[in-house]
Amino acid sequence: MAAASGSTSGERATLGKDPAEVAAMFDGVAKRYDITNTVLSFGRDRSWRKTTRKALDLKPGDVVLDLAAGTAVSTVELARSGAVCIAADFSLGMLKAGAARDVPKVAADALHLPFADASFDAATISFGLRNVYDVSQALGELYRVLKPGGRIVICEFSTPTLRPFRTVYMEYLMKALPAVATRVSSNPSAYVYLAESIRAWPDQFALGDLMRDAGFSQVRWQNLTGGIAAVHSARK
Repeated sequence: MAAASGSTSGERATLGKDPAEVAAMFDGVAKRYDITNTVLSFGRDRSWRKTTRKALDLKPGDVVLDLAAGTAVSTVELARSGAVCIAADFSLGMLKAGAARDVPKVAADALHLPFADASFDAATISFGLRNVYDVSQALGELYRVLKPGGRIVICEFSTPTLRPFRTVYMEYLMKALPAVATRVSSNPSAYVYLAESIRAWPDQFALGDLMRDAGFSQVRWQNLTGGIAAVHSARK
């Protein structure tokens, strides 16, 4: 699905995750998306990208799908492995913002991927699965386009494992994060949605179950930064 155009600077999606709303919202934050993520994560986004690349265990010549790649900063990190890495996203504004990054880019809807069955050796989606309308369908599409034995890695916000830290983190999400976004983001209201969507997202165990339900095996995960994020990996 092509992204909606003409979004306003205040565009934000709701937790209903209407695809047009989500695409328009990301179009609106595209210009300062990368710097905003770095500020809001206290610079942890860089190490999370490296961990995702290592978890995929890519080899030169592997063909890799980076779904919900946004501005393709994650795709460039993956390409350091020597693999052929394709950035896919349904926000044309995000892809345009990353136009200078020298990796192949494709406009694509996670629920209807424009790729043949068994096209990829590996696939990943970082901080994007949480934004799709139907998570199970998106996982099914990722399963479909992977070759038998293909590897998937999902990097996503998750649930901090220690209760005191979890309480502090949730307070940061709902109060400090939108306030900080007001200073650095091109669309601060979108980060209210970000906070709400993180709070509503399944924890590590529940996401693992969704991956198994989609057909993936050898599901495991690694907590990042105390469980603020987690990297789930599995095989087809």
